[in-house]
Amino acid sequence: MRLAGSLKLGRVPATGITRTLPVGNRPTRLAQALAAFGRLDKTWHTLTCVDDEPTRRGTLTQLNRGDGRHRLARVVFHGKRGEWRPPYREGQDDQRGALGLVVHVIVLWNPLSMEAARTQLRRQGYPVRDEDVARLSPLLYHHIHMLGRYAFAVPKAVIRRALRPLHNPADDEGYSSFR
Repeated sequence: MRLAGSLKLGRVPATGITRTLPVGNRPTRLAQALAAFGRLDKTWHTLTCVDDEPTRRGTLTQLNRGDGRHRLARVVFHGKRGEWRPPYREGQDDQRGALGLVVHVIVLWNPLSMEAARTQLRRQGYPVRDEDVARLSPLLYHHIHMLGRYAFAVPKAVIRRALRPLHNPADDEGYSSFR
C-alpha cells in the first residue's frame, strides 16, 4: 500500500523504487509480491483471451499475416540461396533494406493487380463475391518469377498510370508456369 501511495502522490519516482527491489542478486519481499501480482494479471489476461473466440480469431489472423510476410521474404531472399552477402555487417544491413523494399513493392503491387483483375472479371460477367475478395492476401507470390532477369525501364503506359494487360491462361497453349 505504501508503494502504491508513494507512486500515486509522486513522493518517490518509479526509478527509485526499482532500485530498492533487488538486494544483491536476491529480490526483496516487495519485489516477489510485485512479481506474483504481475503473474496473476498475465494469467487472467491469457485465460480471457483463450475464452474469447473473437480475440483468438484475431490473434490467429495476425499470426498468419506475419507468417505470410516472412514466407514471402524467404522466397525473395532465396534468389541468393538464403545467404547474406557480403559477410560484413554493413553490407548485410543494405541487403536487409533491399529485401524489405522488394517485399513492400510486392505487397503494394498485388492489390492494384487484383483490383484490375476483379474489375475485368465483373465486366465480363463473372460473379465476384465480396466475401471472397475480403480473404485475398497481398502476400501472394506464385505469379512472380523470383530468379529472372529484370529491366527497370519504365514503359510509357506506366508513366500514364495504366496497368499492363492482364494475363490470360488460355493464351498459354499448355504452358503452365507463371512468368
